[in-house]
Amino acid sequence: MILKEVIDIYDLLDRADASGKELADYLRDNGADKVEVTNIEGEKGTTDGLKITIEGATKNAPVLGIVGRLGGIGARPEIKGFVSDGDGALTTLAAALKLARMKKRGDQLQGDVVLTTHICPDAPTREHEPVPFMDSPIDMEAMNKHEVCEEMDAILSIDTTKGNRVLNNNGFAISPTIKEGYILKVSEDLLSIMETVTGKKAYVLPVTQQDITPYSNGLFHINSIFQPAVATAAPVVGVAITTDMPVAGCASGASNFSDIESAGRFVIETAKCFTEKKCSFFDEKEYKKLIKLYGDLKQFQTVGIK
Repeated sequence: MILKEVIDIYDLLDRADASGKELADYLRDNGADKVEVTNIEGEKGTTDGLKITIEGATKNAPVLGIVGRLGGIGARPEIKGFVSDGDGALTTLAAALKLARMKKRGDQLQGDVVLTTHICPDAPTREHEPVPFMDSPIDMEAMNKHEVCEEMDAILSIDTTKGNRVLNNNGFAISPTIKEGYILKVSEDLLSIMETVTGKKAYVLPVTQQDITPYSNGLFHINSIFQPAVATAAPVVGVAITTDMPVAGCASGASNFSDIESAGRFVIETAKCFTEKKCSFFDEKEYKKLIKLYGDLKQFQTVGIK
């Protein structure tokens, strides 16, 4: 259970002066091996990028990346308080805190876990159907450059995914695996972990071809959950925090602690299994056959034909 970690991190994020430095100091005090803070400036403001490494026991073990996707944790001065869009950062940082505390107490994972996100308490908003989205002070290219790291062998991308009518359930869902332009089958291993963690049937987030292309091509995207997949050859699985009804990303008072806690437990259990080579994001043999039959689809990681 990581409810304590969720509450501890929320307390640091739900404030007008929330900063990467304060989060970094707190994580270090609780046993995080390495925490890097980078102030990133964009056309619409600045944000504090965070990269947290929880070292594993074996150097050659697989490395799991956990990316907390969001525009911002707050939309001040327009909206006061922590907004729904911040759930990706909250889940990722709570997982980082739990992993650091686990290691400090003797439960070190087999391989490294690298967690990235950013902290912006005053991000802009933008129009989106069916409900408004949070915008970001930095563009997607800058965000990917900070959050998608070459050492990540597989990535879980966590994002608030409430502003839609394609998955309507309180809790979280996982997506099919995305790899180099291909939408692959849903990982059976990850479905099993999800069912164990929640004690309920698994929910799967639908994916369209547009969703796995770069934001900058101007096509409709469900949100930024699959944007890490345009910047890496590693397999990417979305972890979507969802609701029964469409909820605006810029809405305050809309973060459900039980949903965030269960999503956090899912990524931690996945980290345990993945770094011990006990779970796979995709079938490598079948992927190679796809490439042989249909060629590579890396063009979907680009903005397309100019």
